[in-house]
Amino acid sequence: MRKTSVIALVAGMVAGLAGLGLMPRQPRLTAQTTGDADVAAAARAAVADPAGYRGLAVALIDGGRIRTAGLGDRDRAGNPVRPDTPFETGSVPKVLTGMLLAHQVSVGAVRPDDTLGATWPAITGAAREVTLAELASHRAGLPRIVLSSVTDWARTIWANYAAGNPYAGQDVDRVRAAANDQTPGDGRGEVHYSNLGMALLGQALAADAGTGYPELLDRELLTPLGMTATIRVTSAHALPAERAEGTLGSGRTPDPWIGTGYAPAGLGYWSTAEDLARLVAATAAGTAPGADARDPRFDHTDGTRIGYGWLTTRYGDREITWHNGATGGFYSYVGFDRATGRGVVVLGNTDRGVEPVGLRLLGVPREEAGTASPARPTWIGVGIGLLFTFIGGLSLIGTALRPAADRLTVLSGGVWAIVYPALGHQLGDWSAVPGWLWPLGLVASGVGLALAVQRWRGLPVNGATRPWLRVAATAGSFVVAMALAVALVR
Repeated sequence: MRKTSVIALVAGMVAGLAGLGLMPRQPRLTAQTTGDADVAAAARAAVADPAGYRGLAVALIDGGRIRTAGLGDRDRAGNPVRPDTPFETGSVPKVLTGMLLAHQVSVGAVRPDDTLGATWPAITGAAREVTLAELASHRAGLPRIVLSSVTDWARTIWANYAAGNPYAGQDVDRVRAAANDQTPGDGRGEVHYSNLGMALLGQALAADAGTGYPELLDRELLTPLGMTATIRVTSAHALPAERAEGTLGSGRTPDPWIGTGYAPAGLGYWSTAEDLARLVAATAAGTAPGADARDPRFDHTDGTRIGYGWLTTRYGDREITWHNGATGGFYSYVGFDRATGRGVVVLGNTDRGVEPVGLRLLGVPREEAGTASPARPTWIGVGIGLLFTFIGGLSLIGTALRPAADRLTVLSGGVWAIVYPALGHQLGDWSAVPGWLWPLGLVASGVGLALAVQRWRGLPVNGATRPWLRVAATAGSFVVAMALAVALVR
């Protein structure tokens, strides 16, 4: 027994040492700097903790003058972020859709109180009665997104697991069908953030103009503002060159989020700090088409009001007009102080929030700017990381020491002793959990595997009272484990 224990401990130590080389490491903002040195220095001073960031592209607007800088790495290869590096922008283009409404109102194409159904006759359900202004201000009583079937739910859950695109297949027809199934809820008239509502607004404006949303946006806003680097990507093959590479807290690189139907809500759009700075500068100055979309019109929360897309929040004696965005592996923030004309753009290529960086650059005190937050609650990433890292090995140790064990049970446990730590490595939030804990999970797996190997020859193949059930359970366990593993290494 003593020999068995020694061999198991040695196996565990070897597995743990091997795990040190594969240990998850959180991204960290490196010292690389491009562009305006003063802007870069100010941005670094605004970053409370460089851990959790990989690269940032920053633009400062002051008195109409735009200055830009890049900080850190745009990808795993260590290539530097530059002011013209494209980033996925997430929900920031919602302000463009709001401005598109304001512009179309200004030229007499539509009115704010026009209904969705009158603007887009293809909408025939109860949602046709909501107004364009309600859609632009998230007050239409519509849900954030619509998952109308078990297939939709399964696809979304799998996309979140596999770092895929949760909006895959959501084209204009799917968005229209989703709207026709919706009845505005009791929250109509109150601000409840809705990607669906903003998507419907943009598609309705395009339908009214007799064109597609991207074409209408390019013609009315992007081209007049000179935003030539702001593009809509419709497939992974059309991603911009020398783009930033998104990174999750687990270290994975996610798929880009693309969904043509949700394009007005920001899906599929990429831009640069330089390009978005043109938008911020012109909106702050009131010269952009539809600039009055920035004007607060409705109460949101204490201290925050909303216009058409744009939000305005009071911080002490400052009022900041802003919007942010987040996708898998990217965060973005645009904002300006109308009283001073000072504006900012901050783009990041991890799932660590950049809003506090932007607010600090606008002069908001650190205690009011808050701290950067991850895309999901920290406890979820911590719990997943720790549970999956240790459960496989500890479970196998228990199985291997159980007197009634058999080969099929031990074999299944051995597979999961390998797969579970891989899941913990890829799904845990290793910006919140010390990476050195992961090799300790491999120690448990190594001990369990060594014990299983030593007992193998003396175990029956199948000791279950219902052998067929044990065979079926083992086969199912293998299939699930392999499917999960393949999804992580795709």
